[in-house]
Amino acid sequence: MSVLTTAPGATPADEEPPDVGERHRLTAITGLAALSLDAMASVAYGPEAIVLVLAAAGAHGLGFTLPVTLAIAALLAVLVASYRQVIAAFPDGGGSYAVARTHLGKRTSLVAAASLVLDYVLNVAVAVTAGVAALTSAFPVLYDDRLWLCLAVLALITAVNLRGIVESARVFIVPTVVFVGSILVLIAVGLFRSEPVSTATAAGHASVLSENATTVGALLLLKAFASGCAALTGVEAIANAVPSFRVPRARRAQHAEVALGAVLGVMLIGLSVLISRFHLQPVEGVTVLAQLADASLGHNWGFYVIQFATMILLALSANTSFGGLPVLLKLLARDNHLPHVFALKADRQVHRHGVLALAAVSTALIVFSGGDTNTLVPLFAIGVFVGFTIAQAGMVLHWRTERGPGSRGRALLNGFGGLLTGVAAVVVTATKFEEGAWLIVIALPLLVVAFEAVHRAYARIGERLGLGRIPEHPHRDRSVVIVPVSSLSRLTSEALTAAASLGDEVRAVTVSHPDPEDRSALHALERGWAEWDPGAPLVRLSSERRALGRPIAAYVRDVMASEPAARVTVLIPETEPERLWQRLLQNQRGAVVAHAVRKETDAVICRLRFRLF
Repeated sequence: MSVLTTAPGATPADEEPPDVGERHRLTAITGLAALSLDAMASVAYGPEAIVLVLAAAGAHGLGFTLPVTLAIAALLAVLVASYRQVIAAFPDGGGSYAVARTHLGKRTSLVAAASLVLDYVLNVAVAVTAGVAALTSAFPVLYDDRLWLCLAVLALITAVNLRGIVESARVFIVPTVVFVGSILVLIAVGLFRSEPVSTATAAGHASVLSENATTVGALLLLKAFASGCAALTGVEAIANAVPSFRVPRARRAQHAEVALGAVLGVMLIGLSVLISRFHLQPVEGVTVLAQLADASLGHNWGFYVIQFATMILLALSANTSFGGLPVLLKLLARDNHLPHVFALKADRQVHRHGVLALAAVSTALIVFSGGDTNTLVPLFAIGVFVGFTIAQAGMVLHWRTERGPGSRGRALLNGFGGLLTGVAAVVVTATKFEEGAWLIVIALPLLVVAFEAVHRAYARIGERLGLGRIPEHPHRDRSVVIVPVSSLSRLTSEALTAAASLGDEVRAVTVSHPDPEDRSALHALERGWAEWDPGAPLVRLSSERRALGRPIAAYVRDVMASEPAARVTVLIPETEPERLWQRLLQNQRGAVVAHAVRKETDAVICRLRFRLF
């Protein structure tokens, strides 16, 4: 059973006819570019994370880099196969949230959703700060401005995504191809070398190998595995954003998922082979990827191409979150766990409110961290491991209910993958707890509590509105329309005409103050009203203070109390200027009256716009 149910006679998601919005959706190629940047860019820090852990065991420990990477690549294959199944079973997107909601219950699905939300938000902050860090490393003069650079990059990515996901995907195709191509060239050239062609990058930098080397035990290998699994972040993004693909959506998303797994696996294994071949050691101030580029290609233009491509892709990998999170927020809003505004789409098939919310929270994180990547990295991988584990467990139950050829083998595959990712989640949380993981441990349950609070609020609203029940038959009540006026004009005439069309009785009201100038204006209005004789009485409301909204609201309350069977409507006439800036010239009397009436009465408020152009 999918998260979204199809109405009788409706077309399934994979067979739905193309519409005018299809051109704003993704193909397999543009989907790979738009939604895989996070995973692709992870090769810049995944192998390095393994090496830094194994460095505690000295040079001997570094010899286990390739076996640990092969284990991670095996887990990657399991995850790709699993999420390929998730895409087929849940073509409406949502990933682990959709799986958990169907097979593991509402509470578990909210945990999965909260973990994905945290991961997406942190991915944006980490990606942007890491990309800017690479830039400031190349140009140290920009270091003091790194926070403003981070905010500028984030604003640019947000603006591109507000234009539509297809437009953003096309923008990111070129840097993705350049990065992947340069990494593959680095690997291919390095495989034909028996020793490094250059070590200039690492020269003069202190090694981080431990002098008191520990033994290579199961715990160290487990830590290296868990740290290296940071390279798997982003694998789930395609499954979360299936509705963003063109028809047939599921098939295109599956092709993009397989392509992502193949390219990422080749890059991870290839880089680890070169680390072992060149006997590279981690050094302070230089990334492992930079050392590999130096060793394989030499310290020349090829080296700088890889560095700049890495810098750009790290900054742009935030686009994965902008593609996946708004779809997840839409599903949560549709299930009444978030405000319904997140389910709305703009004219370019963009969940604008989701994009803006992600940008706002990411901005707060970047400002909080001061643009420092190291403050955010310890929090990054935990959320995605929780989501991986829940998705795998849910798919095990899925194959128990969807019995068929090969279902037992698929269930075993998902169960094994869930065990591995569950262990990784526990190990990463335990080892990174004091470095900031405690924040995720607190934030995750708080998000779940917030989702449930929103759901309860919508349930109460639905009960009060009688949603799902046949309401009483509509009937006509006597109606009184109250029109605030201050002078005679075409606006006044239009307002009274509209009021006469809406109600049985129309009353114009004006507020008078004790000032001589105001009394003179009131007398002029009353003389003009008597001469005009529009067929509606003019009611004078006195106010000792220079208030406008409260006297009108008080009069509305009196009318409702004296005529409880009547429907009272307050029609507020306002002008609509020709230019946007001309709104600054208006006195905002209508807004003041509307606020007071809405706050103090239950009357219907109708705002009449009179165009001046």
